[in-house]
Amino acid sequence: MDPVTHTLVGFSLAESGLKRRTALGTATLVIGANLPDVDVVSMFWGPETAFWFRRGATHGVLALMVLPVVLTVLVSVWSRTYGRGRGRAKYTGSTGVRPLQVLLLAFVAVASHPLLDFLNVYGMRWLVPFSDTWTYGDTLFIVDPWVWVLLAAGLFRSRRRSETGDLNAAGRASRRAFYAVIAYAGVMALSNVVGRSLVFRAAEDRGFTPARLMVAPVAVNPFRRSIVVQDGSQYRFGTLRWLGRPMVAFNDLTYESRPAHPAAAAAVRGPRPRQFLSWARFPYYQVELSGDFYVVRIADARYAIDPERSWAATEIRVGRARANP
Repeated sequence: MDPVTHTLVGFSLAESGLKRRTALGTATLVIGANLPDVDVVSMFWGPETAFWFRRGATHGVLALMVLPVVLTVLVSVWSRTYGRGRGRAKYTGSTGVRPLQVLLLAFVAVASHPLLDFLNVYGMRWLVPFSDTWTYGDTLFIVDPWVWVLLAAGLFRSRRRSETGDLNAAGRASRRAFYAVIAYAGVMALSNVVGRSLVFRAAEDRGFTPARLMVAPVAVNPFRRSIVVQDGSQYRFGTLRWLGRPMVAFNDLTYESRPAHPAAAAAVRGPRPRQFLSWARFPYYQVELSGDFYVVRIADARYAIDPERSWAATEIRVGRARANP
C-alpha cells in the first residue's frame, strides 16, 4: 500500500490505546508501520534493481524478526540521548520508554506493513532469502481512498474523544475504524475469489485456455476490476463490472507472453531484463527497429498497456548482429 495508508495505520494503532504502553509509543508505531519501505533506497541503483529487490528482504518473515529489534534499539538510544524525562506526564505510571513495550509495539507496527502490502497486485515475497516466490492478494488497489477515509474518520473521532478526557471512547473510535477497514478488505477479498471464478468461466466460454489470470482492483471504484488472462502464449484483457451487463467483458487487445522475436530472446539474457523479469507477473515484449538497433520493450501487463508510458517497463537496445547471429 501507499505511505499515506501505512502512516494512517500507525497513528490509528497509537490512538487505539497502544501509545499509552510506553513513552514514544506513537513515534514507534508510525515509524514501524513505514519501516519496511526502507528498501526504497534500491531505486538509487536503477529501476530494474528496485524491481528485483523491493518487497523482499525488508518485508518477509525475517524482517518481521529483525526490524522490530532494530527499531527498539533506535527508540531506546534516542530516548536516552535526546528525550530523557520528556513526555512522562502523559503516561500515568510510566517511567519513560519501556524497551519491552517498545518491542511489542514495533512488532505490531512492522507486521502491519507486509500484511497490507500483500493485499494489492504488486505482491509480496515472504520467504526471501530462502525463496523468491511472489504471492498476490489482488484485494485492494495500492492507493485506496476508502481505506484513507475510514482510518482518517476514526482518527478524527478518536482525537475529539481524547480532548474530552475520555480515553476509552477515543480508543474505541480508532478500533472501530480498524474493524471497518477489515470488513471492507474482507468484502473485496471475497469479490476477488468470486470474480476469478466468473472470469475463468467467461474465458472458457470465449474459447480461451486460461492458464493464469488476474482479477485486479482498480482506483476508487470497488465495483469494477481489470482482467488479465494468459491464453496459451497470449495475454487477453477485459473488465469485470459487478453492476454492469455483461458482467465480464473482454476486449480485442492481445500481447505475446513469450520473447518470440530474436531481438527479444537476445535481450532477456542481459542482467537488467533478468532483474525486471524476476518481478514481472505477466511480462510481454514489443520490438521496434531503430537504425542499427532493435529497441526491445519489456513490460508487465498487470500495469502496462502502453510500455512506452508505463513505469512498469524496461527498454533494452539490441544490435542487429546480436539479434540475427
